[in-house]
Amino acid sequence: MQNTSGRRKAAVARVYLKEGNGTITVNHRSFETYFPLPWHRTSISSPLTVTDNEGKFDVNVNVRGGGISGQAEAIRLGIAKALTDLNAEFKPALRAAGFMTRDSRVVERKKSGQKKARKRFQFSKR
Repeated sequence: MQNTSGRRKAAVARVYLKEGNGTITVNHRSFETYFPLPWHRTSISSPLTVTDNEGKFDVNVNVRGGGISGQAEAIRLGIAKALTDLNAEFKPALRAAGFMTRDSRVVERKKSGQKKARKRFQFSKR
């Protein structure tokens, strides 16, 4: 059993990978009910598809924080890291697909004296 973590924006996913029949559970719910959009489900299962491991591992995930897209990408990174811990030969294929890099983009903070992070209040000359 492998356990790793994945992060994206404000989302943190703890991924537990063990040999099984390919069920994916997210926060004690089925993967299909937690992620209703098909592209989120495709994104999450893509590391297993790239390494030809679909149906070979059970994935149990605890995820907190952020939104649904950030959580999906955090889970994808966690699964990719768990697969490389199991077998280092998966790493080149996962890296080529872009699954091994943590996307470090986060929301910029709001500055004082401004409306938002970069938007300013309207300037009035008179």
